[in-house]
Amino acid sequence: MTFRISICLALGAAAFAAPSAAQLSPAEQTIITTVDAGFEENVALLEAITNVNSGTHNHEGVRQVGQMLVPEFEALGFDVEWIAQDHVNRAGHLFARREGDPASTRILVIGHIDTVFEPDTPFQQFVRHTEDGSDTATGPGVVDDKGGIIVILSALRAMQAAGTLEGANIVVALTGDEEDAGFPIDQSREHLIEAGQWADVALGFEGLSVVDGQDLGVVARRSSNSWTLTTTGRTGHSSGIFSEGAGYGAIYEMARILDAFRTELPEENLTYNVGFMAGGTPAQLGDDNLSASATGKTNVIASEAVARGDLRTLSQAQTDRAVVAMQAIVDANLPGTDAEIEFAFRYPPMSPSEGNAALLDRLNAINADMGLPEMGVFPPARRGAADISFVAPYTDGLAGMGPDGSGSHAVGESVDLRSLTRQSQRAAILMGRLAQETPARE
Repeated sequence: MTFRISICLALGAAAFAAPSAAQLSPAEQTIITTVDAGFEENVALLEAITNVNSGTHNHEGVRQVGQMLVPEFEALGFDVEWIAQDHVNRAGHLFARREGDPASTRILVIGHIDTVFEPDTPFQQFVRHTEDGSDTATGPGVVDDKGGIIVILSALRAMQAAGTLEGANIVVALTGDEEDAGFPIDQSREHLIEAGQWADVALGFEGLSVVDGQDLGVVARRSSNSWTLTTTGRTGHSSGIFSEGAGYGAIYEMARILDAFRTELPEENLTYNVGFMAGGTPAQLGDDNLSASATGKTNVIASEAVARGDLRTLSQAQTDRAVVAMQAIVDANLPGTDAEIEFAFRYPPMSPSEGNAALLDRLNAINADMGLPEMGVFPPARRGAADISFVAPYTDGLAGMGPDGSGSHAVGESVDLRSLTRQSQRAAILMGRLAQETPARE
């Protein structure tokens, strides 16, 4: 079932956002104090789950972190289910469900258990840093997305203490393969998509976007797709290159295509990186599709070339346009050559919408009530793909609800531990207010 925040709700949220027009309720004040009081408990749990390696392909580690979280959700009255994903060669997903008033807002909360750091990575331990008045921590996945999981739990605990969890309809979906989704996608994301079709609102708890010290809201994220390009040519003595009989060879055809991508495709929010390539006689992709090899001689026209890259777009229409344009470029072959391109569509875009913007308005009303600055919109071209994109066609969404941090996916990844507090408070108050509403459903 699809729900879009109505124009009336959006206008109401805008009016609600006036800094002098509203204040926190007694229950919301309880949320503030509860989150504050639970800070060290939150840091301790973050340390515990960070110190268990849960790289996507470490299935046992992903399952172990999931089992550590089960009692946390059960203590909050959630029914918890581990959804095995052996059929797509992944560990599984943790779903926690709490049913309340059937008429109230259905809230989908999204995070992920896995990280990019596999067991052979030297970066494995949580380390807290408090020098120079800071309070940060480094560790694998400490912000992406184990810190996000902590924000979710902290917010839900505060809602329970304040009484706003009672009656709320919430599904928490923690996937175990966000960093490398199992294939085929329609199977590895089946349960998440079903939850998105159920939901009225989706909140994504990957890291907060901060620019120049200002927290920003994420109302859109780009897709993440890939392409594989193969070119072929007539091999022969190099002295015949460019002749009618020999043609241009596979490498020149590859260069033509890639340069045409560069010059003919540009439009706002569209990127198409070339990750790696190889050309020679012969050239071929590695079995892992993450490498390529080639041999050749300077006096031999190259017979084959291969390249792989990505394609990131802000809407499905932009994806469709790019694919058509890229295919046309590939088909305009140089003499004596041929080319083929294959696309793999993985993470769809989370396109900007009025409903998403209205959710940010709601969050800014809370910022005003908390005495925090208004959050602007983070440029979508600067955010990568995420699981919330799979539910974007079905429900309004707001991403970037996790903590502030830096260096995601790299050794030294860090989190500002103090940001756990304000993000938990924001999320708990937002979910509490949404849970009190009765949305109109199509």
